[in-house]
Amino acid sequence: MTATRATARPIDYRVDPFDLQLFEAVVAHGSITAGAAAMSLSLAAASARLKGLEHRVGVRLLDRSKAGVVATDAGRALSRQARRVLSELDSLHIEMSAFGRGLRGTVRLLGNTAALVEALPPRLGRFLADHPDIDVELQEMPSDAALQALREGMADVAIVTNHVDTTGLTARPWVEDELVALLPVVKRGRAPKRVRFIELLDRPFVGLGADSGLSRFLLAQAARSGRVPHHRVRVSGFEAVVRLVEAGAGVAVMSRSAAERERTAGVHIARLDEPWALRTLMLCHSGQAAEQPGVTALVAALMNDANISSSPIQFHESPLSP
Repeated sequence: MTATRATARPIDYRVDPFDLQLFEAVVAHGSITAGAAAMSLSLAAASARLKGLEHRVGVRLLDRSKAGVVATDAGRALSRQARRVLSELDSLHIEMSAFGRGLRGTVRLLGNTAALVEALPPRLGRFLADHPDIDVELQEMPSDAALQALREGMADVAIVTNHVDTTGLTARPWVEDELVALLPVVKRGRAPKRVRFIELLDRPFVGLGADSGLSRFLLAQAARSGRVPHHRVRVSGFEAVVRLVEAGAGVAVMSRSAAERERTAGVHIARLDEPWALRTLMLCHSGQAAEQPGVTALVAALMNDANISSSPIQFHESPLSP
């Protein structure tokens, strides 16, 4: 009779990683004797450990014969999982050994497109050069999603625009940012100095990937007018966007710094006549994250390298923050 959930044999998860290494060695060599030798064990000790492993997982893992051993279906499944587990354990030991040498770990930093592509790289480069003991894990994300991840403890620092709600977090003005329109130069007529976003929506777009923070932000702004931008093509970087606009493939919206850096004689930069085009990038973190030495060092370095006042923004300052 099939065991019910209440009477089923309890699963014993206490599998020794060494036994997984031994099992992998035996499978790789096709012999318990050779696998035992590779792990510096006697044949009797290796056999006992393998039988114990089979007992713990509750299934036969090896088919034994005079010619050697081969993994059963269950054994092949265990082998796949064992490789993953052992790889994770290697990563764990590497990271823990870094702490043992005095390293302070990794800071998880989220940011929108403007931050990660334009404002952050030179500043972050100086920080990493000055702090060889701190690693930074970067991920691009729209501002609202970045703040949600910050509140859920999935990140340590987030760089977002000032158009989102940072209540409960420390949020400091960091870098001024402006979105502009990029238009192909026309031979006849005068190029506009200003343009409304809704006017751009009547033309085909060239843009970054649909998952980029900038693309999602522009999609949200277009939705307010009941429109959806028609993208002729999406590319991975601003240089390619500029080249395609120059060729007449469409128009684009990007940060002024990127547009000025990549501009060519065949493109025209126009001010985007929208209140959301002028924005401030905010450096945000939680009170708990601020207790981490790596986070404190990164925030201090970035604020020292800000292009605007480094004073905390008052109306969104967390009561837990200093």
